[in-house]
Amino acid sequence: MAVKKSSKKAAPKTKATSAAKSKATSAVQKKFTKTEILNEISQNTSVSKKEVSAVLDELAVLIERHIKKRAVGEFTLPGLLKIKSVVRPARPARKNVPNPFRPGELMDIPRKPATTRVKVLPLKKLKEFAV
Repeated sequence: MAVKKSSKKAAPKTKATSAAKSKATSAVQKKFTKTEILNEISQNTSVSKKEVSAVLDELAVLIERHIKKRAVGEFTLPGLLKIKSVVRPARPARKNVPNPFRPGELMDIPRKPATTRVKVLPLKKLKEFAV
């Protein structure tokens, strides 16, 4: 038994959606400072600059709580990026290793302790912005 698909028309775009798209298409010619970012967001969203600043500060605190020691170790800003803390293991000391810069000479490599690095990975939507 075949099921008929209902043909639904896409809802017409609102003015806000099309206005946001037109602003997104214009390229920014210089790097924004934090103040310029706050001003831009507050103008485009009709939220006060103080509230936008509070939201960004809280976002920073939230990211810190996710990636610090003994936490989840990963934070995702949906559609944009993923921030991960990656533990790099310790590397042992090595003696009498050939020197790559002076052939025939031997060198010693000191040990390196384990470190935690922060890795930021772009997600699909962010990658599409660059195209």
